[in-house]
Amino acid sequence: MNQALAIVICLAYIMGLISTIVPWGIYAVLTIGLVLAIIVQQRDRQNLRRSTKVITTFQQNINSEDLLRSGEFPNSLSKRSRQSLLNSNWLWITAGAIAFLASIYFQFRVPQPTASDISKIIPVDGESKQQVVTVRGRVISSPRKTRSEKAQLWLKVGQVSEIVGTDGSANVHQDVTGKLYVTVPLLQATGIDPGELVAITGSLYKPSPATNPGGFDFRAYLARQGSFAGVAGYKLTTTNQESSNAWGLYKIRQRIIRAQVSSLGVPEGPLVSAMVLGRRAVDLSYQLRDQFVQVGLAHVLAASGFHVSLILGVVLTLTKNLSSGARFGFGILTLIIYVGLTGGSPSVLRAAFMGLAALLAIVSQRQVKPLASLVLAATLLLLINPLWIWDLGFQLSFLATLGLLVTVPPLMKRLDWLPSGIASLVAIPIAASIWTLPLLLSVFYVVSPYTILVNIITAPLVAVITLGGFISAMLALISPYVGSLSAGILHFPVRILIEIVQFFSKLPGNQVAVGAISVYQLVVLYGLIFATWFLRSRPPEANKSKKKKLPLKFWQWGAILAIAIIVIPLWYTWTSVVQATILDSSSEPVFVIQDRGKVILVNVGDENTARFTVLPFLRQQGINKIDWSIAVHSQKGLSRGWSNIFDSLRVKTFYDVDADDEKNYKTNNQPVFDALQKSQANYYTVVNHQNLELGSTQMKLINSETPIVEFMIHGQSWLLLGDAKLSEQSKLLAARSFQQTQVLWWPGNKLNPELLNIIRPEVAIASANSVHPDMIEFFQENNIPLFWTGRDGAIQWTPVTGFQTTLQSDQVDSSFL
Repeated sequence: MNQALAIVICLAYIMGLISTIVPWGIYAVLTIGLVLAIIVQQRDRQNLRRSTKVITTFQQNINSEDLLRSGEFPNSLSKRSRQSLLNSNWLWITAGAIAFLASIYFQFRVPQPTASDISKIIPVDGESKQQVVTVRGRVISSPRKTRSEKAQLWLKVGQVSEIVGTDGSANVHQDVTGKLYVTVPLLQATGIDPGELVAITGSLYKPSPATNPGGFDFRAYLARQGSFAGVAGYKLTTTNQESSNAWGLYKIRQRIIRAQVSSLGVPEGPLVSAMVLGRRAVDLSYQLRDQFVQVGLAHVLAASGFHVSLILGVVLTLTKNLSSGARFGFGILTLIIYVGLTGGSPSVLRAAFMGLAALLAIVSQRQVKPLASLVLAATLLLLINPLWIWDLGFQLSFLATLGLLVTVPPLMKRLDWLPSGIASLVAIPIAASIWTLPLLLSVFYVVSPYTILVNIITAPLVAVITLGGFISAMLALISPYVGSLSAGILHFPVRILIEIVQFFSKLPGNQVAVGAISVYQLVVLYGLIFATWFLRSRPPEANKSKKKKLPLKFWQWGAILAIAIIVIPLWYTWTSVVQATILDSSSEPVFVIQDRGKVILVNVGDENTARFTVLPFLRQQGINKIDWSIAVHSQKGLSRGWSNIFDSLRVKTFYDVDADDEKNYKTNNQPVFDALQKSQANYYTVVNHQNLELGSTQMKLINSETPIVEFMIHGQSWLLLGDAKLSEQSKLLAARSFQQTQVLWWPGNKLNPELLNIIRPEVAIASANSVHPDMIEFFQENNIPLFWTGRDGAIQWTPVTGFQTTLQSDQVDSSFL
């Protein structure tokens, strides 16, 4: 088997795994294999006809078609030519079959809960009921701090005791299996190490899918980890009879982290540890982590191929005067140590495999082919765990490395007017960005305009800090004092890096939302990138004719088409979409109205709701500007989440309800007012019975206490009714605060029948996890469609499609209005 054949087989396996992104993907890959077989067969037939034409000139009585059918080739044709037709056919058919088998292998390896999995004891409707349990098992990960200031760990569960079941009963000491996602108070997890036996008391739940467009799919995330349930714990106790003093990799990591933090302090120490061991091993502050992500330096905090190549390159340089066997030994030792310290993430393992190929090339005195090594390393890893094909770290590592291999050389040629060191600093981030940008857009919906510039500026600092951190880590294993002393030398480089990151993260437009791109757009974008690379790698003679005909080079046409593929659909959606969305939020009702480029945002909730619900939705929609933002809720005044909105987006106008106690109101909301002033948005207060013209949408504040708000959206009336008790509803009825409306939007509580008679809604929407049973019965009896966010997720309305929900429910008809 030659190298080209091996690469085709490897790529076929990878394509088979990628095809699982859509249900019909594997059939498409199999079809491509058959089509390629036919195309290559026809090409080989034409080549053979040309070869026989010379002979038939001298042998007129011999027909070339007869030669092809009979297979009786003249001796003047080479053996390679005679076998090319058969070999090419079998190659592409085999590749298609391997791709097909790869998809089956992927499905076979997808984690599924066993019959004894702890998730099986949760009833089907258990998500809406509290199930208090005590689970016992072994800790299999170091505790990590979450954004909500809790500790998170993974538990291999062995036993569960149901203290309060969903039906009020209890089940004691039931044997179960499975991997459990656990959160507990931060102090409860202090001093807990992997391997310890613990008992955790808390609420057992099934993870929920993404209930809002652009939101985090918690259920899918846990499923990829082989977990199907979680526990929100409030008590953790160890059940070990004696404390374990056994050494493990986690204790080695802690020894390194303590040594670096003791001399550098916070946040410099944890940052160095994260740059050496990866952010998963270190509790780096989320604020600093977010800043690195915003400016396009997230890869610096993840143990990746950059770290492996940098460290291995230094080791090979230092040992260049030694024998090849000694260099191989030092290189292998370096790879083993680093993979062990970082925990063996897919990106590190990929780099380690490529490093191993380079070491073998040194020993065998043969030149290594990086592209073939990359494909082989990816295939070997995906044979071990095919699920890594959808691991974002693995994908970015593979694409970035591919970009460095195939794009850096031509960029270096174009930058030959610069010194080689500076040219490489410019070429490397550009090449990596070209190959990773489409994937990043499809996952995060945003692009950072400063990414390339920040990577160029910080590249020397990152290299120095990474190498220095690795050296101090090795010294800390021998002597924590010496390791700490050596880490202290890095204080100024780390401080400068942090200052650069913070500066760029505060610049306006540090993140630009481009909206969601479809799978088809993603495929076309990478098709353009691969086509540009392929044509670029062709011999110069093959492109001469095209160069004369085209006013622009192919890569320039490719760049223009790539931008058009992203910008044109976004522009069309932005200028034509008319959509109203009620988001599933836990704090207060959130409403987003999009009207042909104009955006109205009503409420944002607390900081977590703004950060994890509202902003992801706005980015997924490609929204970078809010025309009118409105705070309307029962507790007067701004809610804390507005700070995140003002810091992240451009807000033109902000409306707030009138406050009774102005002084106390401003004191409690000073951070939000500071962010509002910084954003330079126009600020107005709204009083009862005031009408607002918001583009083609009209809004009227009827009552600021409850609150009650009317919206008129494209001729359709919406009524937002706050959480009012029956007695309060009677007072509002007496004040004649209501009129007939088409869409009723309320918190799901019981409503006065007289009020419902006046409103007579055509559709009812509840921003709640549950709806009062009397309300469900009333709407069913009157054939009024009922939606609620706790069951259906976010609810969207457009004039064309009517009402649609994020979570598809058998009880929901999305064709109303």
